[in-house]
Amino acid sequence: MTGSLASRAGVRQAGWLLAPALVWMGLFFVLPLLIVLLISFASRGAYGGVEWTFTLVNYRDLADPLYLWIYLRSCAFALATTGLCLCLGFPLAYYIARAPARWQGLWLMLVLVPFWTNFLVRTYAWMNVLRADGLLNRLLIATGFISEPVEILYTDLAVLIGLVYGYLPFMVLPLYAALERIDRSLIEAARDLYASGWTVFTRVIVPLAKPGIIAGCLLVFIPSLGAYITPDLLGGARSMMIGNFIQHEYLVVRDWPLGSAASFVLMAMVLVGMWGYQRTGGERPL
Repeated sequence: MTGSLASRAGVRQAGWLLAPALVWMGLFFVLPLLIVLLISFASRGAYGGVEWTFTLVNYRDLADPLYLWIYLRSCAFALATTGLCLCLGFPLAYYIARAPARWQGLWLMLVLVPFWTNFLVRTYAWMNVLRADGLLNRLLIATGFISEPVEILYTDLAVLIGLVYGYLPFMVLPLYAALERIDRSLIEAARDLYASGWTVFTRVIVPLAKPGIIAGCLLVFIPSLGAYITPDLLGGARSMMIGNFIQHEYLVVRDWPLGSAASFVLMAMVLVGMWGYQRTGGERPL
């Protein structure tokens, strides 16, 4: 009897502790999502705004080849960004994980240094670097690699550079957490059994780092899929992605229902990614 009362008291206390967070999430996360969901089934007014007549036209319109191309383009950018971040981040994370303990903190701090500056400011800095008279073209001309400036800004390459730069730390940190926990004796045992460096990498290091690889890929893919600032500033009007399309529908065309429907399709894609994360072993802690 006493144990049951104590258990009920513990549950009640846990409920009171969770209440502020639940109220906050309900008011500022769940409620706005429900409003956007309702708007996605409404109709656009004659002069913009919303008319509350139920329709599925907004989701049907997203099947238009033009809109499908924007989604496919965004997925391609997100996949390319994830792949490049993985290729660049894995060696860096492995080096930090195998560095002496007194140096690991310094390397991690250098990885996090970009976060000390606003993302918008950093994107504007890349505009100055990539423009025709920017630092990169001047350096290439000075070293003799090119004889005249190359158009990089407002191209897909500029968007990809900006995305990789912005989200690379999100790949490095979970990879470091996974690689740092690998027992070095396992690598030494593989070498003692005459395994080559490539075999050690593919049969020992990569499998043990799988949780970090999955988490890093997910942390890069999801935000790069819905990126807005980078393609807008570095790509211009020719590099529209899902985030730019949603902003255009809300603020330019004032078609809130179509923009809301596009937002929920994007959310569905993110949820598919989360489901895939769980299916591939994301439930394993780093």
